[in-house]
Amino acid sequence: MDPKALVSIAAAEHPLIDIDLTVVLQFILFGVLFFACNKLLFQPYLKLREARRAGIEGAREEADRMTAEADAKLADFEKSLSAARARTAEEGRKVRIEAVAHETEVTSKAKATALAAMNSAQATVQRETETARAELMPQADALARQMASKLLGREVA
Repeated sequence: MDPKALVSIAAAEHPLIDIDLTVVLQFILFGVLFFACNKLLFQPYLKLREARRAGIEGAREEADRMTAEADAKLADFEKSLSAARARTAEEGRKVRIEAVAHETEVTSKAKATALAAMNSAQATVQRETETARAELMPQADALARQMASKLLGREVA
């Protein structure tokens, strides 16, 4: 016999799919299991996933906000730091100018004092020289005659 004929005979005796009340029962069981699994398993899982995603997104947004805030604070800090450095440089410049002015003033006073002391000393020396000269000039002639007489061995006039 032909194999095709055997299959058609077997199919005629028993159908491949038997549709009866068990199909309805299977459909009802499928529906009950679908709604039970959906309520007890899938919906809580999806809620958990959504909560986790929302938490991650919230944390990312918070991190971005904090980063922006930190960048703004850093910019403000750098701005105030540069302003403070500028003020410090200005104060240093002022202090150096004041130091140079003070040094010039002190040096000028010291020069004036030294010049006055030198002029006073020169005047004193000049005065004492004049006084000594005035006192010693009359004696110089007598002393010169006396030395000449001793050297020559005779009286010099």
